[in-house]
Amino acid sequence: MSDLFLYDDATARTFEPFSLTRPTSELRAGALLLRERWEHALGRKAVGIVTAAHLADFDEPWSVGVVGGGGRLKKGSVLANSRCAVTLATAPAADVWLCEGRAAGVTLARDVDVDELADGNVGLDSLARDGGKRVEVQGRWIEYVWDFISQLSAMLSADVTALSRTARKLGRTDGLLGGPHGVYMEDGGAIEPQVYFDTNAGPVLIRKGASIQAFTRIGGPCVIGAESIVGGDKIASSSVGEVCKVHGEVSMSIFLGHANKGHDGFLGHSFLGRWANLGAGTITSNLKNTYGTVQLWTPAGEVDTGQQFLGTLFGDHAKTGIGTSLNTGTVIGAGANVYGSVMPPKMVPPFAWGERAPYSTYRMDKFLEVAQRMMARRHVDLTPRQTRLLRAAGERAQGARAG
Repeated sequence: MSDLFLYDDATARTFEPFSLTRPTSELRAGALLLRERWEHALGRKAVGIVTAAHLADFDEPWSVGVVGGGGRLKKGSVLANSRCAVTLATAPAADVWLCEGRAAGVTLARDVDVDELADGNVGLDSLARDGGKRVEVQGRWIEYVWDFISQLSAMLSADVTALSRTARKLGRTDGLLGGPHGVYMEDGGAIEPQVYFDTNAGPVLIRKGASIQAFTRIGGPCVIGAESIVGGDKIASSSVGEVCKVHGEVSMSIFLGHANKGHDGFLGHSFLGRWANLGAGTITSNLKNTYGTVQLWTPAGEVDTGQQFLGTLFGDHAKTGIGTSLNTGTVIGAGANVYGSVMPPKMVPPFAWGERAPYSTYRMDKFLEVAQRMMARRHVDLTPRQTRLLRAAGERAQGARAG
């Protein structure tokens, strides 16, 4: 079987606040990471990621490594665009997999040097065999970073249907269920009494080892990830990754994994990066008082997203203090730690520290000490490679602020 590689193109490399510290292939779209979606569709595990040079040391135990400059992808390997969130149906063998008429994946017709892909501007079609087999696959392109939120509900409904085939469907005796769609639980999941499932808008999947505590209302479509704990209040139309803690009101939001929102406070139309932590009473606004569309900071400047609902994008290791209030369409950079009664600006730089803008810079030695301590609580090591990546990210962030 040929090797599978994921390719972050030039657009994928602009998806801040996430692209500073992780490949786009390692972001959650619907119920699964983008990499996992391709693995599911093609029936093989990925062996490497082609992405921006500053991510060469990306290192997570559940992921695969980055193929650095000087590397080579062998003829016959499959190269798939990370931004295409393919459905979880099996894709047939092909030379080119098309999604919405565009090349989303190819079987390489020749050896390809990774340096050819360094800037992310190579079209995959150019790497496939001329006249080869072309197959259309179902999926959605992530054109903008906010598409992870705007497309979430539709993706979750289809994903739960596909992933629930090996899970147990709960009956009326298992708890309080309302609505026409199913509630499914994998082995090791646990539901305490007085949990209500509202499936009028879509199904619910509780993954292996997840725990739903009493007095929780879950509205579909929704996925609760492996070993995660939902501790009361209500959550709807959301995708919770593995080993997360969730409490308070949550709507239309994504937890990448190993993220904590363990206290009261509203989280709406938002995305929490890995190792993000929200202090008690942190509140996001996801709707403007004018009911107009939301503007969002991007590396190219502020953009009108065309979305009426959009909350906060939290980068990896981002943290908020007790009672933090966040404006509609806010970006909290990776490693930032903000607190206090003053509402932060709509763009908080990576590794910012403080109570109000202009922020000081989080000391890297202190940041790494906290990161290591937090990760150890979830039995994950902060490896030397990931330490190098985070140090380099801090240096890039400082350079950008100085510029």
